[in-house]
Amino acid sequence: MIDYEVGDDGIATITLDMADRPMNVLNDESADAIGIAVRRAIADDKVSGVIVTSLKNDFMAGADLTVLLGERDPQVHMGRCRQLQQIWREIETGGKPFVAAINGTALGGGFEFCLACHHRIAADVPRSLIGLPEVSIGLLPGSGGTQRLPRMIGIAKALPLLLEGTRHSPAQALEAGIVEAVVPPDELLDAARTWLQENGNAVKPWDERGFKVPGAQVQSMEGYMLLVPGIAKMREKTQGNYPAPLAIMSCVYEGCQVAIDTGLKIEARQFAHLAVGDAAQNMIRSLFFSMGDANRLKRRPKESERRTFEKVGVLGAGMMGSGIACAAAITGLEVILLDRSTELAERGRAYSEATFDRNVARGRMTEAEREAALDRIFPTTSFADLAGCEIVIEAVFEDQAVKADATARTEAVIDEDAIVASNTSTLPISGLAEASARPDSFVGMHFFSPAERMNLVEVIRGEKTSDNAIAAAMDLTKQLRKTPILVNDSRGFFTSRVIGTYLNEGRTLLMEGVSPALIENAARLAGFPVGPLALCDEVSLELEHRIYSQTKEALGDGFNPRTGDSVIVTLVEKLNRPGRKAGKGFYDYRDDGNKRLWPGLAEVYEPASEQPDVETVKKQLLYIQGVEAARCLEEGVVLGPEDADVASILGWGFPSYLGGVLSMVHTVGIEPFIIECNELAESCGPRFSPPEILRGMAASSKNLFAT
Repeated sequence: MIDYEVGDDGIATITLDMADRPMNVLNDESADAIGIAVRRAIADDKVSGVIVTSLKNDFMAGADLTVLLGERDPQVHMGRCRQLQQIWREIETGGKPFVAAINGTALGGGFEFCLACHHRIAADVPRSLIGLPEVSIGLLPGSGGTQRLPRMIGIAKALPLLLEGTRHSPAQALEAGIVEAVVPPDELLDAARTWLQENGNAVKPWDERGFKVPGAQVQSMEGYMLLVPGIAKMREKTQGNYPAPLAIMSCVYEGCQVAIDTGLKIEARQFAHLAVGDAAQNMIRSLFFSMGDANRLKRRPKESERRTFEKVGVLGAGMMGSGIACAAAITGLEVILLDRSTELAERGRAYSEATFDRNVARGRMTEAEREAALDRIFPTTSFADLAGCEIVIEAVFEDQAVKADATARTEAVIDEDAIVASNTSTLPISGLAEASARPDSFVGMHFFSPAERMNLVEVIRGEKTSDNAIAAAMDLTKQLRKTPILVNDSRGFFTSRVIGTYLNEGRTLLMEGVSPALIENAARLAGFPVGPLALCDEVSLELEHRIYSQTKEALGDGFNPRTGDSVIVTLVEKLNRPGRKAGKGFYDYRDDGNKRLWPGLAEVYEPASEQPDVETVKKQLLYIQGVEAARCLEEGVVLGPEDADVASILGWGFPSYLGGVLSMVHTVGIEPFIIECNELAESCGPRFSPPEILRGMAASSKNLFAT
């Protein structure tokens, strides 16, 4: 785990290498081993200085989150923080210079280890990331990061890094002042040794008499303007749902007014308070473990051979098809972009061109990369050009007959082992596969708009879809640098079904006399990026009307209208307000990009004289999604609660502090959730009735998650 070696020059090298892990992490075992090595070097009279580095490709990923998930005893978290803080302080005060030779990624607790060293040198490895991203999982740096960073670079520069969890490349880290040098990888250890021999200052500035934090002091007008308004803005931004940013600001505010050892105690207490809270526990589970499993293709059929694609076809050069083509070209795939006219196909290619131009302007692509990516997109009107495509993604008009024609014409020209994928958001894959001559090679791939930016792809298994087709779709999703979630076929699948309840609840509340401003604000206060009425406009009321009409026709006597369907009919058929694309829906959209709720809504749906409180509206918007997600789990549409959580966070921005849609149910508690849903069912209607899967879990004292 730790290799300790002292050279003839008196320099000790502590090399991290956790044999049973792909990356070094901080846990009880590694912390003990590091502490032993540090104390050994400090106590050895033959040692004049110490290099800390790693034998792996990266330095250290940070804390081992498996020891945090499920641990609700704050004293345990306090103890771990204080142990690491003590070791890092021994490095700082032991009288011997330590230099961190950062050979690769150093994040979280791994970088806090580096901050405790007296000097930091990073290898110039572009893929390396350096920073303190703990806020992204609801935590704060707990072994000194909130105290050392502002003492190194000042409060003004440190706060954005801490509050945004910024991950820097080595060059960016040097510019930010969080490392002192960047050198070629093969010169790293020599550079570390040279610094020890020629400089080797073993005293940190904050341990010198008269030290002041660089830049603005907390108790100054500049410091006041940084922190006090910043806390207010952070409260407004987080709506109190995410406690970590405020805890970070508190650590900096309080800690930078006292000696560092006192500041470290403040930090440890704040860390422990966060770590036992629901927000951090939910975010660790969903954003780290569940998201990690999805990105590692946990649900991929194991026996199917891995595929790497070179050429993909995209049918339809509308907004969705153009976005898919753009995402594919960026990742190195050759793209055949087909539409019914040359003008439409060229317009689809122009969409990518505009996206690439923005990327160049923002420094995300070079001109050469832009040209190469654009050259990989071939617009056409001929199905014959699809020959040689290993997979063809159909993104044409959301109509079964149109999709059936596209499928038949595609299969006539592609190879036998090629896959056909439908990017439908609601139409059952099994029904669409009836138009296929090889339904075993027909799969659903539901992208989210804008497809070049949204990370989720819902991979849908139809009744006859083979494991090989599922594996291929997931392999392509991974190649596109997106996250796949595997679901079974259902009208609306998982994401459209559950998000549909959010949209429908917003419309239902409006119809029942709840003020549209209250509906939208309650959603934002709950943590959604946009309210349900605004999202209806974004999705397009016209599209929802088309889906409503097709579903009604397909199900016939079995069709059960939703409570808010009449609102769609009214806005589209009677008021001609089909959504944002037309500049009018629930909102009016101005040419400058601004929007406001349409004043005429009050005439069509008159607000009731007595309005519900905001917490009631929040609960309805949240709980209706939890009920539908549980139904999907019960029906086997979604394969596990983890998949539901990842899909809800990535697919429509379900609040991550709740951990996703089924983590929310878990956090409330299954039995309390059932009780509250029963109350809502009585007051609002049977749509809130909890499904049997939850009742069964409550009866047998089971949980959705193990922790």
